[in-house]
Amino acid sequence: MPSSPKVFFASSSSSSARRAGALRRLLSSPAFSAACLLFGLAGFLTAALTLSRSPSSQHTRCPDSSRPLSVSVAWDRRPGDGGSAGGSADLPAHLATGSRGRHKVMAFVGIFTGFGSIGRRRALRRTWLPADRQGLLRLEEATGLAFRFVIGKSNSKNKMAALDREVQEYDDFVLLDLEEEYSRLPYKTLAFFKAAYALYDSDFYVKADDDIYLRPDRLSLLLAKERSHPQTYIGCMKKGPVFTDPKLKWYEPQSFLLGSEYFLHAYGPIYALSADVVASLVALRNNRWVAVNVLPILSPCCGLANIQICDPGLCHPEVKMLELHERKECTGGPTMAVEVSGSEDR
Repeated sequence: MPSSPKVFFASSSSSSARRAGALRRLLSSPAFSAACLLFGLAGFLTAALTLSRSPSSQHTRCPDSSRPLSVSVAWDRRPGDGGSAGGSADLPAHLATGSRGRHKVMAFVGIFTGFGSIGRRRALRRTWLPADRQGLLRLEEATGLAFRFVIGKSNSKNKMAALDREVQEYDDFVLLDLEEEYSRLPYKTLAFFKAAYALYDSDFYVKADDDIYLRPDRLSLLLAKERSHPQTYIGCMKKGPVFTDPKLKWYEPQSFLLGSEYFLHAYGPIYALSADVVASLVALRNNRWVAVNVLPILSPCCGLANIQICDPGLCHPEVKMLELHERKECTGGPTMAVEVSGSEDR
């Protein structure tokens, strides 16, 4: 039998060849290459966005920019405490138990300020301290240090209203539930450490005045150093003449017990206490002492090895602050931590 005829469809074969050629031209065209590139980039960005929203992402460890930075701290009073925040008054249970969540930082820095120090706060925000919440969060992420102004309350409605406006504008305060008076500074100091310990899980808690020029980068390096003693005080030490003239501001009524000169003692413009020391302060009842390891910083002037420049005798520290900010030796030096001198137990 004759074999089956082989039929060739010339027109169909020619059409297929034309389609194949057109496909090759399309695949080799710049437009197709660009489309493939865009599609690949879109897939990459989608995957990156998905990973960034994952709970295990690195970004979850960054400071939470959605929560308010300022916080008002009140104390639960017990009968007979006299309204003092420094003795028998305790933090509210929801703070003391940490249910709010203690924010983790290497150190919390409380800048002590008052109602008459608006100019000082303005000067700090114009120099070394960021003036907006995003700037504060970036500084915290870069150095491990959280900064807040610390202030009490006033019976003056005008002062409280002005403070409320400043809090709303800058969001950089810790508001303490005690009267803001210089004579009550010891109570304010203890109240600050109690509040700071309840709000922040830190290696160090730093008290600073609002008339100092600070280098946060150098302070961060200083506090990051390893230390063998868990209960540590880092700060300035000083001694000086005892004032015996009742007309002077710093008159010492008990001068006859002290002699002509004060013994070497801790200085207040800036100092840091380790977490163990602050935990002991929080637990204090009545008159008890806490043993600490003293690491004095003996650099009173502006220089490369300093973390702060302060002059409590300034009449207008807000003006001096701006002048210091223009000096290269204060702002342009390398990031290096100050060396502390030998230590001794107290």
